[in-house]
Amino acid sequence: GQAVGILGIAATNVAFPLSTICVSVNVLLGIGSASNFNLKQGAGDKEDASYIAGHSMSLAVILGLGLTAIAQIFLTPMLTMFGATETVMPLAQTYTRITSLGIPFLVITMVCMHMIRADGNPTYSMFVILSGAVFKVIFTPIFLFVFGLGMAGVAWTTTLGQILSGTIGLVYMVKRFKSVPLKREHLRLQAKYVKMIFSLGIAAFFNQIAMTLVQITMNNTLRIYGAESAYGSDIPLACVGAITKVIILYMAFTVGVSQGCQPILGFNYGAKNYQRVKDTLKLAVIAASVISVIFFCLFQFIPQHIMGLFGSGDPLYLELGAAFLRTYTFMTFINGIQPVCANFLTSIGKAKLGILVSMTRQIIFLLPLILILPMFFGVTGVMFAGPIADSAAFIVSITLVISQLRLMTKLQKQASPLLEGMPAVP
Repeated sequence: GQAVGILGIAATNVAFPLSTICVSVNVLLGIGSASNFNLKQGAGDKEDASYIAGHSMSLAVILGLGLTAIAQIFLTPMLTMFGATETVMPLAQTYTRITSLGIPFLVITMVCMHMIRADGNPTYSMFVILSGAVFKVIFTPIFLFVFGLGMAGVAWTTTLGQILSGTIGLVYMVKRFKSVPLKREHLRLQAKYVKMIFSLGIAAFFNQIAMTLVQITMNNTLRIYGAESAYGSDIPLACVGAITKVIILYMAFTVGVSQGCQPILGFNYGAKNYQRVKDTLKLAVIAASVISVIFFCLFQFIPQHIMGLFGSGDPLYLELGAAFLRTYTFMTFINGIQPVCANFLTSIGKAKLGILVSMTRQIIFLLPLILILPMFFGVTGVMFAGPIADSAAFIVSITLVISQLRLMTKLQKQASPLLEGMPAVP
């Protein structure tokens, strides 16, 4: 933001829907594979677990290459659909044309992370993603300020970081994966295992696709209604671009908590150790809530400072950005619950309920509000869409999870006479 200005931030915002599409494929394969893998391990079925692990790698390569091809072929019409203005389009094209080359490695990275964590090595899983992130943190300033590459420099460090992370993840899967044997035959796709992976990853997939639709709608809404305001079209796009990155930082913590407990939930549910499942869910809810309250305080009390990190040259940008951040994130203190609930339902094999929870905020509530409220309140209407949708999604998520916990309590009571005298599940 300091190097390329608010137009550069707007350009990354316009390109962001492609990132969420990639993430949707990442979680479809990563969560779908890891959830099935842990459920099969908990049930003692190592043969199916091996096929799940192998299929996750094959699907990552195939879908990653497919996304790159689509992005390269349909670059300009895609960015137009994503809400690019005439002034933002050249920067968005430069950025997206380069970053799309790293998509296959991005998909491989995320799938490897899930599988490595499911293999019982969360430290190496963290190292996989941190390697590329640290690379980008170190080399982005060099590419920007030493070589003067501008948007292309930002894009190249992103792509090279993804290649580094993907390579490190693949090395582990080939050389160090220990839970089950991985052979060449496990890489050959079979409809049975593809369906299994997709069935448990589809909830998280829909959640990310919903985010994409919301982002595209928001960009185009801000472009239209921003042109009618004192801010113009580019400043609202830049503000939302910066705010989106801040929210991603916050969600990284809450999603990390929810996905971090996935192997524990899946394994113990498969092994019928329901008390361990309940205890894990409770701990995840507490952790996500504490994180959410901390970020809520930051968003409400120092929004000007946060927006200033992404660019401080235009007073209108800081004015709108601070108001937008404070209003749009007003219900942040409860937002960590939804990803925990969605992941909980998916981890115990309740894919349909997981899809419903994933869709509530983005599709059922937020998307209609973004379309309707600006008709009456202009750009301000987009701000208020966030907290209204967050509140409604929270109620739905809690209601569905409580119903599953009650069902689990009944199963626990039915199973307790049969488990008397048996050793506890580790």
